[in-house]
Amino acid sequence: MAEWWINIGTINQIALIAICSLFLFQMYHYILYMGGIIRKFGKTERVTSTKDAEKLTTTTNETELTRSDEEKENRGVSVIICAKNEYYNLKDFLQVVLSQDYPLFEVIVVNDGSEDDTQTLLEQYRNLYPTLHLTFVPQHSMVHSTKKLGLTLAVKAAQYEYLLLTDADCVPDSNQWIRQMMRGFDKPEIEVVLGYGGYFRKPTLLNRFIQYETLTTAMLYLGMAICGHPYMGVGRNLAYKKSTFFSSGGFSNMLQEKAGDDDLFINKVATRKNTAVVVGKQSTTWSVPKERFKDWRTQKYRHLSVAHAYRFSTKLRLTFEPLTRALWYIAVILISIYALKGVLLPIIGWLTLGLFAGRLLTQIIIIDATAYKLRSNMFGLSVIFFDIYFPLMQLSLLLKHSLKKEKEFKWN
Repeated sequence: MAEWWINIGTINQIALIAICSLFLFQMYHYILYMGGIIRKFGKTERVTSTKDAEKLTTTTNETELTRSDEEKENRGVSVIICAKNEYYNLKDFLQVVLSQDYPLFEVIVVNDGSEDDTQTLLEQYRNLYPTLHLTFVPQHSMVHSTKKLGLTLAVKAAQYEYLLLTDADCVPDSNQWIRQMMRGFDKPEIEVVLGYGGYFRKPTLLNRFIQYETLTTAMLYLGMAICGHPYMGVGRNLAYKKSTFFSSGGFSNMLQEKAGDDDLFINKVATRKNTAVVVGKQSTTWSVPKERFKDWRTQKYRHLSVAHAYRFSTKLRLTFEPLTRALWYIAVILISIYALKGVLLPIIGWLTLGLFAGRLLTQIIIIDATAYKLRSNMFGLSVIFFDIYFPLMQLSLLLKHSLKKEKEFKWN
């Protein structure tokens, strides 16, 4: 073997080392991080702390609760929703939130300067549901992010220590949503609970893009949290303690950013020890997807515009994988071409194709298994297209952000 290695020459050695190293890193990333949800939760609804691998079942078909369970169910929860011109979504979804099967909770809706009939609808609901409380951000408020202001007002007004956040265009999958998300706080050290928020499926090409991006983003941030590296959450399904919000200074260090009320805040406060992940049917929320490609790209641009404010360790992890992915595809193409031309040994070309097929198969298995678990689209061989497209799209949006003067965007 040593003699063969010496005899193949320097260029073949470099090609072999490069392709094998890139393959191993990509496999490490997919199996460890992207495969985290399937590895930890499997077929059942479970909750896991990022501190250790202990898994606590969260199925809700039990007929009796222990004394400890009863005590946990007495923990009050303040559900917070910000709404800006969301009359129709609130009309469709708010009643599901207000009708949750949980003994002690309130719902605080922040009217963020709506100009439609949102306020009228909220007042009607308030007359029907005593657990509904309203506050507002005045129209044309002269602040950089009215959503952060609205959330801060709601947190201050909250009666309870546990805060559960969602959006006005979101609906919980079941009336067990609060109970399931609260299971994440069963350990006393937990201060942050990350949940999954998906989008409604529609038979359109844009929706397929949205499904893939939402799924793989969730696989990454939930998978990294499971592995002890929490770095973000989504405001569609997120919980933390009121005391954590105030002790960390809330949004005080990110007021200059238009977005970031969810991911930047979690990036600031979440740690290996204080963060838990809840994944399962009854803990999921569903949101209304964008219907125009332009609107979706604008939404992605807004999300990526705050990436520069992440912790350095987070930026390093999030940058290294797309970089090695790009190098992987370049290496596969170049090695295949030079093997066909006879510059490299044919066996290295065949090995490269074998590794390419192995990586693709691993991707498809992990992505589609997670998609099945989270009830998203299955993607099959189209994974290879999205795997190349999304890093290029993100790069173009980041370049746009760095080269152009920042514009005003809606937060919702």
